[in-house]
Amino acid sequence: MNQMKSDAPALRPSFSLFALIALLGLAILAAVAQVPHPAAAPGTLNAADVAWMLTATAFVLIMTPGLSFFYGGMVRPKNVISTMLQSFVALGVISVLFYFVGFSLCYGDSWHGLIGNPLTFAMLRNVGTAPNPAFAASIPFVLYFAFQLKFAIITPALITGSFAERVRFKGYLAFMVLFSLFIYCPLAHWTWHPEGFLHKWGVLDFAGGTVVHISAGVAALAGAMVLGRRSANLRPTSFSTPNVPYVMLGTGLLWFGWFGFNAGSALGANELAAVSFVNTNLASGAALIAWILVEIVRGGKPTAVGACTGAVVGLVAITPAAGYVDYGQSILIGVIGALVSHAAVHWQNSRTTIDDTLDVFPCHGLGGIVGMLLTGVFAAKDGLFYGKTSLFGYHVLGLVIVVAYSFIGAWVLLKITDRIFGLRVKLQEEELGLDLSQHEESTYHIDEEFERTYRREPVTQNA
Repeated sequence: MNQMKSDAPALRPSFSLFALIALLGLAILAAVAQVPHPAAAPGTLNAADVAWMLTATAFVLIMTPGLSFFYGGMVRPKNVISTMLQSFVALGVISVLFYFVGFSLCYGDSWHGLIGNPLTFAMLRNVGTAPNPAFAASIPFVLYFAFQLKFAIITPALITGSFAERVRFKGYLAFMVLFSLFIYCPLAHWTWHPEGFLHKWGVLDFAGGTVVHISAGVAALAGAMVLGRRSANLRPTSFSTPNVPYVMLGTGLLWFGWFGFNAGSALGANELAAVSFVNTNLASGAALIAWILVEIVRGGKPTAVGACTGAVVGLVAITPAAGYVDYGQSILIGVIGALVSHAAVHWQNSRTTIDDTLDVFPCHGLGGIVGMLLTGVFAAKDGLFYGKTSLFGYHVLGLVIVVAYSFIGAWVLLKITDRIFGLRVKLQEEELGLDLSQHEESTYHIDEEFERTYRREPVTQNA
């Protein structure tokens, strides 16, 4: 069996108590610390920009619950709650982490273009209603923090689709924190900080194709490889999508929220926001159609899940390019993204033993890679399409660096997490379902005798 064996002991209540005490201590520190929050001077804010960015921030927030429905609809009923919670819990964990240190690592004083000083904006020091011209000159800096926080929240949540139905919840929480600190924050600094080395090279990532989707997709590939295949995937089993309406609801929420994701990255109520808004919709719509047509050409029927997957791939592919390309080019980006991702999904599931449960790498990883490369092709005035090679060359070089860093970094962090906390649930816990074994909740009826057996006779997992 190609399964990872975890010898780490289950997390004891004493450790959870220690974590609770640590959280309480940090909360007390945050409450009593005298941290300056500069107030905006009269006339320094643009009311329209503030209104739009508040709205866009709320839009991006709704993407994470949307993702939980999207993923929750594609797993077996006994794992729906656990899969949805893995996305939802990031709203809490990353919010606190970003407040204390994450935002500062992303946007604090740069250390050689590689990482921010963790103390610059720790606990929102010097982050208030006054704008920071280095990042957004017309809105409160604290609103910029809130907007960027939502990106940090959804990134680790995206990864969960690759190891759904077999990951230990507490191990996942530990990995989420490590990934955010050591993968997401450096990538955000490289790409979006004025002193970041990718930013200085001229690498363009309008709204997170590189920072969010490539990093999450590549880390997802590492996660699927480290945790190994699901036990049911090692024997003949009929898998089906149990809740297509959940998938469609999740897609609708993601599409809706993506307007804030991309158009909000214009950081104001301006022409750039309007252009990226329209490009976002066009790319997603084109990808949806392309995916359905490929299903038919391959001899199948047009499926709702296929339409939803295509739409999401289009959203991913246009994300790095949304503010830099023409409307027609966004349609082509969506179509190419769908074709590449569909081919990759088919190849991964038929020609490899990789069990990327919800195809995170083919859809988010490769979708983001397609978007990053085509941004280098079509970016107005500087792209390969306009006869200039410098930008495209830096995009290729940046892509190699980001993919290598994300994969190797995630692999190492997964191994460390497994060693300390344990990542893979036991075989019997997996068979019972993560809803019951990890959370003691369920959306369906469980055989009482099987549950009694599970509680009375724990079984070790085979290697």
